[in-house]
Amino acid sequence: MSPLRPFGTDLWLGDGPVVTAALGFRYPTRMAVLRMPQGLALWSPVAPTPDMRAAVATLGPVRHLIAPNALHNLHAAAWLQAAPDARLHAAPGFERRAPGVRVTDTLGDSPLWPGVVDQVLIPNRIAPEIVLFHRPSGTVLVCDLLQGFDADWFTGWRGLVARLDGMTHARTGPGATVAPGVPRKFRLAMGRGADLRSRIARVLAWPARQVVMAHGTPVTEDAPAYLRRAFGWLPD
Repeated sequence: MSPLRPFGTDLWLGDGPVVTAALGFRYPTRMAVLRMPQGLALWSPVAPTPDMRAAVATLGPVRHLIAPNALHNLHAAAWLQAAPDARLHAAPGFERRAPGVRVTDTLGDSPLWPGVVDQVLIPNRIAPEIVLFHRPSGTVLVCDLLQGFDADWFTGWRGLVARLDGMTHARTGPGATVAPGVPRKFRLAMGRGADLRSRIARVLAWPARQVVMAHGTPVTEDAPAYLRRAFGWLPD
């Protein structure tokens, strides 16, 4: 069975291994594969296992790697070795966390592929993040700014911290999806102000049909309402 699954026009998702971050917090990993006119783009690339590399190869050559924030730097070097012709597009701060990794360009508000992918830089003091909108599939791609873990993903004191931080969300009923949210640490790091409101407004204006998070259940129904709710804490 392929580790990649279709998730819309010219878009596939692939889950990687669980990684352990600071203080023992364990995070699932997820990659999106976008088919572009000149080849594939890997968003938030996961570990390039033989199975994953083989599945990607069936879709086409890898021409671009997208590191949406500096915290998602673990596998960029390995994918560059596997796809030496690929260009690495990284969010601000990436090079400080991944010294020696060849970065082609630092991402900002200018779209990589006009008419295919829109992008907005959301500044914050933890890790500035590039939020993308893939127009062919109607998908908003968010790395860490939205998280929606199952309530029982973290246990013990980590479960308490995750719940207080807004990383986990209780289900509203049998079979209900987990609503995404902006963890409180990122809310504080993003600050306030007209510039931030303008950037979030651009995200909310996209004609989204679904939302993919690196750490959380993808949203496939009423995506605009999910996004409005997720950023509803930001004052007008």
